[in-house]
Amino acid sequence: MDRLKDKRALITGGSSGIGLATARRFREEGARIAIAGRNPAAVEAAAAELPGVATMVADVGRRSEVATLMEQARRELGGLDVLFANAGIARIGPAEALDDATIDEVLTINVKGVLYSILEAAPLMTDGGSIVVTTSVNNRMGMAGSSIYGASKAAARSLVRILGRELVERGIRINAVSPGPVETPIYGKLGLPQATLDGFAADLSRKIPLGRFGRPEEIAEVALLLASDESSYLVGTEIVADGGWTQL
Repeated sequence: MDRLKDKRALITGGSSGIGLATARRFREEGARIAIAGRNPAAVEAAAAELPGVATMVADVGRRSEVATLMEQARRELGGLDVLFANAGIARIGPAEALDDATIDEVLTINVKGVLYSILEAAPLMTDGGSIVVTTSVNNRMGMAGSSIYGASKAAARSLVRILGRELVERGIRINAVSPGPVETPIYGKLGLPQATLDGFAADLSRKIPLGRFGRPEEIAEVALLLASDESSYLVGTEIVADGGWTQL
């Protein structure tokens, strides 16, 4: 179990869901890990679950905090070989109901956060490295209610292509994992009543050929592949993990 042996990895959005599952998996494969999140209580809980892993609190939508985060990662790990830019939020609702604060929040975290994380991490990857970005199947679907979320993930997908081209000559590969519906705390943060969430989940499950939501551990396996040298010929690509929803 040494697919990431001695690799130094930072995971944003690492205190829960896909990020936390990926931190576990990276560590199992020999990586030295730092995880970051913006909720201090969640970061503290993750630290208790993963003793010995460096933990940091940062809001990726603020470039100054991302710069501080990367300096902390440099001090803790000595540099970076892998960045998993996984931090993100979802806000669902009719486009005409979106207010400016919601639009700004989603774009700041899901677009600026990805951009800032990549730009600030790249100088730490002195011997090349791998960057994995969490996008979403919503970047390619016309799903009602997902306008600003889908747009933000489409922008993140574009950054993977463009920054992938700009950084590849420095030996840095950038790729994306595009999850479909996954059993993570993000759904509980949509601001919808529980009955509405339950109906939403049941409806989505019926549309997925595998008949269920994905598990964080299943997305972590894709992130592991893209972070490791096993994907050494992949640059600028996106692997969709959605139970067949957008493919079949």
